[in-house]
Amino acid sequence: MQLINRTVFAGMLLASGTSIAIASGTHAGGHEHEEATIGKPGNAAEVNRTVTIDMNDDMRFSPASLQARQGETIRFVISNSGKLKHEFVFGTEKELRQHYALMNKNPEMEHSDPNMITLAAGQSGEVLWQFSKAGKIDFACLQPGHYDAGMKGKVQVSKAGTAAASTAPSHQHQ
Repeated sequence: MQLINRTVFAGMLLASGTSIAIASGTHAGGHEHEEATIGKPGNAAEVNRTVTIDMNDDMRFSPASLQARQGETIRFVISNSGKLKHEFVFGTEKELRQHYALMNKNPEMEHSDPNMITLAAGQSGEVLWQFSKAGKIDFACLQPGHYDAGMKGKVQVSKAGTAAASTAPSHQHQ
C-alpha cells in the first residue's frame, strides 16, 4: 500500500508540472526542450575558445554582452568576486523569467544542469556550451532579487560562416 501511495504522489507531482527534484529543493531536471533554442552542453575536446566572466555584488556580469558563432563551443570560466552567492544560467528570456519566479518561491533550490552554475563568494567554475542556433541567447543570475536588479546578459550568435565580433581581449582567450 505504501508503494502505491508513493506512486500516486509522484504521479500527482508530475501531473501538476512539478518534479520530485524541485519539490525536494534541488533542480536537476533536464532541459532538453531548451537545447533546440539555446544550444547544448559542450565537449571539452571541441572548445574553440575560453571566455572569462565575473559576477559581482553590483548585480552585474562582466562582460554582459558576448558574441559567438553558430556551432562554436565556448568554455565559460565564471568567477564570483562578490560576497553573495551568484549564478550563471543560460536560457531564453521567457525561460529565465519563469525559472526566476520558481527560485523566488524556493530560494534553497540548487542547480546541477549543464547550462548553469551556482557559485559561493570567491568561487570559480566552468560552463562548456555549444551554440547550435543563430540568434540571441540570454543568461542571468536567478538568485532572489538578482534578476530584478539587472543581473543579466546576452550572447549574440551569428550564423555559421559569418564573422562574429569578439569580446574585449581581457575577457577572452583564444
